Amino acid sequence: MATSGAGGEGYSGLNGIVSETEHKIMTDLPAELLEYILCFPVLKHVDICNVSCSCKRLHDVCHGRGKVWGHQYKLRWPRLQKHYRQNECCDWLKEYRTRHTVGLQIRRTVVSISKRFFTEVPCVGQVLGDSFAEIESLGAPEHFCEDELLSILNSDRRKSLTLKYYAKKILYFLRQQNILRSLKMFLEQPAEQQSALEGAVLVDQYCNPLADVSLDGISSQLEEITDKVKKMLRMKNSSHPSLRVTQGDCFAVEDFELERQVVVALNAVLYEQLQYKGNECDYYNPLNSYIHQVLLRRTGIPISLSVLYMTLARKLGVQLEPVNFPNHFLLRWCQHQRGSGDIYDFVYIDAFGKGKQLTAKECEYLIGHQVTADYYSAISTTEVLLRMVGNLLNIGKRGISSLREGNEKSYQLLRDSLDLYLTINPDNVQYLLLQARLYFHLGIWPEKVLDILQHIQALDPSQHGAVGYLVQHTLEHIQHKKHPVEPEVKRRSAPEHVEVQYSVGLIMKHKRSGYNCVIYGWDPKCTMSQEWITTMRVHQLSSGANQPFYNVLVQDGTCRYAAQENLEPHSAPLEIAHPEVGRYFSEFHDSHYVANEELQTRYPEDMAETLGTVRDLYHRLTPSSGQASGQQESPKGTGGSSQDQKSQENQEAMPM
Repeated sequence: MATSGAGGEGYSGLNGIVSETEHKIMTDLPAELLEYILCFPVLKHVDICNVSCSCKRLHDVCHGRGKVWGHQYKLRWPRLQKHYRQNECCDWLKEYRTRHTVGLQIRRTVVSISKRFFTEVPCVGQVLGDSFAEIESLGAPEHFCEDELLSILNSDRRKSLTLKYYAKKILYFLRQQNILRSLKMFLEQPAEQQSALEGAVLVDQYCNPLADVSLDGISSQLEEITDKVKKMLRMKNSSHPSLRVTQGDCFAVEDFELERQVVVALNAVLYEQLQYKGNECDYYNPLNSYIHQVLLRRTGIPISLSVLYMTLARKLGVQLEPVNFPNHFLLRWCQHQRGSGDIYDFVYIDAFGKGKQLTAKECEYLIGHQVTADYYSAISTTEVLLRMVGNLLNIGKRGISSLREGNEKSYQLLRDSLDLYLTINPDNVQYLLLQARLYFHLGIWPEKVLDILQHIQALDPSQHGAVGYLVQHTLEHIQHKKHPVEPEVKRRSAPEHVEVQYSVGLIMKHKRSGYNCVIYGWDPKCTMSQEWITTMRVHQLSSGANQPFYNVLVQDGTCRYAAQENLEPHSAPLEIAHPEVGRYFSEFHDSHYVANEELQTRYPEDMAETLGTVRDLYHRLTPSSGQASGQQESPKGTGGSSQDQKSQENQEAMPM
């Protein structure tokens, strides 16, 4: 048999013929196998870029069929998969680049907001114009923006707090804009196609854009209740036609007795079995108006419970109509020929009162005074939404006028409900003027205030006086913004600040009220008005107003101004679940908050003080002998030098 030479240049095959050695390399593998290798989970997009640049063969494999970049896309942004059909043919490299570019732009936008609006009430809609014009020029879908914002929000819980704070505001704004578009499309539908439930869900979504609220989810819960009613109905009448109704069917029971059986079963399930009830104890809680909260808490106000009741009844073939009764929303149920205009041909159902059935006269007893027949008429879905949004608007105004501390939620509710109301009824001068005054009061979006005022003037020239006043002061505000005042810098080393004991970022406890809080600002003396000082009885404090006062974010979501003598460092520091924490702090670091760049600019010496305080309070080792740290002596005769003693003392005082 022939053998290879000393150089090993050949080998003997089975037929005795000497062949040249075959040198296999990676690029000789089939494309499918190379794709499989390049889709290995440990490889990131940077690795794929490097591989594709190594040779033409690997470049073609990476970019040819798109499988490799499709895998990278799905690996990095799994939430986006719901926006693609399975096995959809797509230019995945282009998608990847676009999503990556959008992500970078979103992060730049979020970072810029903190620097530009730290000293003002952030109005996201005001600041996103230029940034989102650039994003829109990319031609990217909006869900790319939302996905990047969610990526920021879902990162390490204790870090990037400022980034998350503004990302949340942007996401809030973006979702609200989408919901407003959906609401406008809903309102353009013919009246007979508009569902009160869908409208109520849109209102709910707009006021709670970060909550998981969807029409499908709400409808699914109502189907479960409908099934319970059918079960109850089957026990009374197994041949009832409503039992044959399936989801989505348009069906109406024609016989009055059969309708009555449905209403009885519905009342039994809703109020007896599931224990739904009107919220008499906390009537003005906005949660009573949100349909997902009504289903969750099984309580609400007349209009929200009526929408729920009416929707369930219609699913079972009973046609109830909404009635815009003053002070108490009702439903009406025709007892005679349909289309009757006689108010006495109807029974009125009080969904707030456990489905109680009332006559027209009893409805007047319910509110304590007589009303005209017009108030018994059925109203459209649009009018139902106006009533629902009007309730929220009044709750917002009620919260603001109550003069409670920390009413940011009331301002937000008022802004949201005004947006909704003016989307439904855009020419309501009263609420347009209220919106302009609200924005003016909050000092936000002066350009939009001018647009609103111009619209009011066109609708009602008689409002010239109020409009002129607001225009003048809004223009002054715009002019003032062109020359911003530099924020006051407070240095602890200044002689006038010598009595300030605490610093920003420290977790504190109020000695009297017991609440937990974090400091985000301080004054060497109380700077509030004399009226506030008198109202809060500051003069009863031992040092009165002549002591440092601290701006604090409280665990319950309020912002307060507390005297130094009423505060003490918390014995067991904890995170403060306040919505504004991210505006001032970038990170929670076990025992304290780290001020962000903007807050550190205001208080440049505070973080060093905070770290020193934290080290002294929480991070020193307890001496084992019970003596004070640094006061132990070396036993005589052990040969311990003074240097050894200092070393021991330093070890005992070393942070844990």
